[in-house]
Amino acid sequence: MAGSGTAHLRGGEEALLQVRHLRVEFDVSGGVVQAVSDLSFDAIKGETLGLVGESGCGKSSVGRAIMQLPPPTGGEVLLNGVDLTRLKGEALRQQRTRLQMIFQDPIASLNPRRRVSDIVAEGLSIWGMNSEQRRARVAEVMTAVGLDPELTGDRRPHQFSGGQCQRICIARSLALNPAMLICDEPVSALDVSVQAQILNLLEDMKQRYGLTMVFIGQDLSVVKNISDRVAVMYLGKLCEIGPADQLYRAPAHPYTRALLDAIPEPDPQQVVPVTSLSGELPSPMDPPSGCRFRTRCPRAGASCATSEPQVREVAQGQFVACHFPLARAE
Repeated sequence: MAGSGTAHLRGGEEALLQVRHLRVEFDVSGGVVQAVSDLSFDAIKGETLGLVGESGCGKSSVGRAIMQLPPPTGGEVLLNGVDLTRLKGEALRQQRTRLQMIFQDPIASLNPRRRVSDIVAEGLSIWGMNSEQRRARVAEVMTAVGLDPELTGDRRPHQFSGGQCQRICIARSLALNPAMLICDEPVSALDVSVQAQILNLLEDMKQRYGLTMVFIGQDLSVVKNISDRVAVMYLGKLCEIGPADQLYRAPAHPYTRALLDAIPEPDPQQVVPVTSLSGELPSPMDPPSGCRFRTRCPRAGASCATSEPQVREVAQGQFVACHFPLARAE
């Protein structure tokens, strides 16, 4: 599966984030882990781009590489045309205010020794905002996420539930008025009843502050509900990307089809589709030649082992990297 190809834009729309030929590799004993290999995509200004795939496919590595934490091994990450991978020191620090990240574990990502108001205000303090402006901004973003700054500001993270801690994390991410949020599975550690509240809150904040979001997740139902477009990854490569409703209704890649078939239906009369995925997930230290999905794909042919499929458009705005994509009726 190739990560390169045409820019994934819908005609004439502006891309806030452009990821080009991204590579993330980690040296470990015994070899090199190829976490992300030649991945390219755009995030259009004002949209939510979902990023899905199995555990270990490289989703979180992509999110951290966009943030330059750590910088990717290769490729480009352009924010409003500025390549973050070429920036160092103060220049990178200036650009990072426009990018913020929300982590999977809200409790672990908050300093247990600090008061909530100080946690939210930390970025503002670093950038030299005076105390009166800080208090006003902290009160604004805490109120926006549904927390009373007067009642909660002096408390510490251990005094809050997981959902409340995630609201604090969202408030912290909004404090510096970013252009983009990278959401790394922000609801997977929360109760189902709380997940919907946090997803609705993210959508409200997106509209209020004009945000662009990359939403990383494993639950395809959750990702569909919040995303305008969805990108599917497998073993560090891009399989498919397209409008959420269109991709879920008519997936073009066999792996996307398999993921969708695995979504449980709360209907005992529902016929469960059978998608045959043989074999084990290959090691990212020694990925298969050609198409990385071929060792588990029911449609794999001889060409899948010898040549890597290139990203191509199969429907309006829908791109796939597959030699034998699914027909629209399948």
